[in-house]
Amino acid sequence: MLLQDVETKPMCDDSWRSPAEVMRLARMGSAHPTRLSFLRVMLRRMQNEGWTFTRPVWEIDDRGVGRAVYCARGPERTYSLVAFAHDLPEDMRSDRVIATAWDATFALHDGIPSTADLDRLEQNVPLQEAGRVTAKELSLSRANRSVRLFNHVVERLSCGRQPDTDEIESVGYLMRTTAVYGAGKFGAADHETICDRPEFKVPFQAEMLSVWLTRQFTVDIAEHLASCKGGKQAVRFAPEIKARLGVGNSTGLGMAPFIIRHPILLNNWMTAREEALARVRYLNAATPDAVKHLKQAFKNAQINLSQWHSDHPLQVTKLENLKLDFELLKTKISTFPEPGNKPWNDLWCWAQSKLTLEGQEAMLSMLLEPHGKLIDELAERMGADEAASFRIDGAMRIATLRALLESHYNWALETDFTKPENAARFWYVSEEKLEPRLGERALDDGVDREQPLCIARLASEMYDDLSAVSGEQTVAAFLLQHPAHRYIVRRVQAARSFPYAEVRDNLIADDMLPIDLMRCKLAFFGATHFDPRSDKWVRICLFQGAPYPLDPVEEVETVHG
Repeated sequence: MLLQDVETKPMCDDSWRSPAEVMRLARMGSAHPTRLSFLRVMLRRMQNEGWTFTRPVWEIDDRGVGRAVYCARGPERTYSLVAFAHDLPEDMRSDRVIATAWDATFALHDGIPSTADLDRLEQNVPLQEAGRVTAKELSLSRANRSVRLFNHVVERLSCGRQPDTDEIESVGYLMRTTAVYGAGKFGAADHETICDRPEFKVPFQAEMLSVWLTRQFTVDIAEHLASCKGGKQAVRFAPEIKARLGVGNSTGLGMAPFIIRHPILLNNWMTAREEALARVRYLNAATPDAVKHLKQAFKNAQINLSQWHSDHPLQVTKLENLKLDFELLKTKISTFPEPGNKPWNDLWCWAQSKLTLEGQEAMLSMLLEPHGKLIDELAERMGADEAASFRIDGAMRIATLRALLESHYNWALETDFTKPENAARFWYVSEEKLEPRLGERALDDGVDREQPLCIARLASEMYDDLSAVSGEQTVAAFLLQHPAHRYIVRRVQAARSFPYAEVRDNLIADDMLPIDLMRCKLAFFGATHFDPRSDKWVRICLFQGAPYPLDPVEEVETVHG
């Protein structure tokens, strides 16, 4: 199957979904994690390669203050999470990006840190943005306790009792990260210096490793404080209780523009997922083992839904719709497969006709789950050499460029940007934190510093300028007269080879929801329990139900199957 054929294939008559269907904010904002999500890819690699994990340093006092080191040893290299635990006053606890102190701070170190490394990091990591790390560090992060649950857990364990499961499920994590920085920020190693390592070929693997080791730290420090408080009567987590805890994440608008600024990377994520779905739909039969795994995936999805809570009106409606979808799915999956060829395609086409977008994307995740041998290798294609598409084809004729716009950006050309509601907002970068922000064009200052994230308007403006140019003229000649269009020309030309590179919606419209962009990206990370607190801020959970690095093998097999 060729990527350039994707857009011409009708829904359900072939196995590929078109970019016009997939790359809409409403659908992207309904994305669910899959077995191709980055944290799942990392866990499989470490299991398959026999990675080992230790905690060589634990220097935490009875107040919960100090430092610890967790080492992950692979076939070729060792990585170490260096954790610093702090005594954070209540009046300084905040998940906002402007916070200056946290319950815990972390750095992922390349190798095994020496005492000198630990001392250096102790002077810088707790400061986060105000400190500096070196190229020996791969990520910088911080986390805050979920205070009520954390205190409940310590109190129960110290008395020899397990935490209340309802309390565990109501939150799902002991700590939540408020930022995980990598890719060269604040002095850390540039992505280009580590991306050739096999363990980092798939995107965000260093960050996923950091968060996974952080999850181990969150239960370790809770058990440590319980032991300090309760002495001999204190107990450790029961494995089945501990398995229910993940790592929370509180993230804001800063993450939303990433997938707009990295169109080739976005294309490769989407293409891998869409090819995985296409491969499954193309299968001529459903084996008994695959059917068994599908039903287990549905059961797991039901459990996840029962634990998924939100107070945000939009997400409440989605969850209500998903419950209704699952009632339909329950009956449909109980009779699967029905007689005929391509039963997986039949199931998918039924889902498209009967389920909401939320239900369809949940169904996609379930369809992929039984087919690891068929699709897991696609994860290796999810990285991107974005420099390879940077060169502009100056010899291209204007007629060809115009045709590309009409074919791949028709959704943008149909928008009237003279209407205030279609240009109501603008993206900019805050001076204080150098983080992306979204302003109201009619109200806020800073329009003169607008970031080029209004892709639809840029395409429309270039199309208007092309109307006065001969189709035989070259792109190079056009750009000599209109250099401001270089950015959008590059994107339009890339669309020939990367059809899933653009979000096909107006990103400066008054009704645009940044949380849709955030959910799409977070689903590729592997996030669950998507819980918007506004249209620009969300909480999620990572690694819930996964094994822990320091779990005994027999415990992992018992709890996690």
